[in-house]
Amino acid sequence: MKTAVQRLTKTEQLNFLLTNRLPRRWLTLFMGWFSQIESPLLAKLSIAVWQCFAEDLRLQDAKKQNFNSLGECFTRELKDGLRPIDMAANIVTSPCDAIVGACGRIEGNKVFQAKGFPYELSELIPDVRIAHKYRNGSFVTLRLKSSMYHRFHAPINCQVKQVNYISGDTWNVNPIALKRVEKLFCKNERAVIELKLDTSPNLNNPHSSITLVPVAAILVASMKFNFLRQTLNLRYRGANVIPCDAQFNKGDEMGYFQHGSTIIVFATPDYQLCPGIEQGRPIKMGEALLNICPEPRDTQTSSASVVA
Repeated sequence: MKTAVQRLTKTEQLNFLLTNRLPRRWLTLFMGWFSQIESPLLAKLSIAVWQCFAEDLRLQDAKKQNFNSLGECFTRELKDGLRPIDMAANIVTSPCDAIVGACGRIEGNKVFQAKGFPYELSELIPDVRIAHKYRNGSFVTLRLKSSMYHRFHAPINCQVKQVNYISGDTWNVNPIALKRVEKLFCKNERAVIELKLDTSPNLNNPHSSITLVPVAAILVASMKFNFLRQTLNLRYRGANVIPCDAQFNKGDEMGYFQHGSTIIVFATPDYQLCPGIEQGRPIKMGEALLNICPEPRDTQTSSASVVA
């Protein structure tokens, strides 16, 4: 047993060194360039190599089976009907396919990326007005593996009035790095997307709110939103706060990562995790993620119960 633990530790250490101690920015820029090369043969060879390391890559679910580039495979669309949407008014659905990471109640303004590794809401979300809404609320960290479907969708009927893009690093966001790099999400490239609810689904709280924070990572630092002209990546040099006016019904596509990364979902205290949402669970886009609490929670004194 001791040997197995030691072997696991060495494997984790090797993974961390290979994915974080290399020149992350230049490797990410290279991957961005390589994945856009239009060559069906190169794409086929690259995907074959990728499948050697990603046994759960399910290309049979994609609308098309042949790709002109590796990036086209990363951002593939799925066949219609493969992701049913839970349309119940009191349900917030998962915006993406993912593995559930740390999740639960927010302790005041404190959120956990992993056990013993907290960060403050204001460190991740620079807009104090938005960050304050989620004091004692709920959060769910959704990690998209590189082999997963990379598009993300509206988890609820909503409007988006602006995107706040924060430039940063490209640390790997896998569980190994999250247990070693403090405040990792707060260091990486990310975007803050506040979802304006047309009508609050909770009659007890007209100020219900959901915010998505997509976080980029090594090889991934490129986020494309369908409602923005700009692609947000390491080469972006525009304004941080980008105004827009986009309307979504639950399940509508919002955008995609160009490789795979993480989306953190924040909810006001009138929401709670749906039964069965816990660390390590796979979840599909459209499945129930959060629901309205049967009784309003005290936003100032709510006790915290964080899975990390």
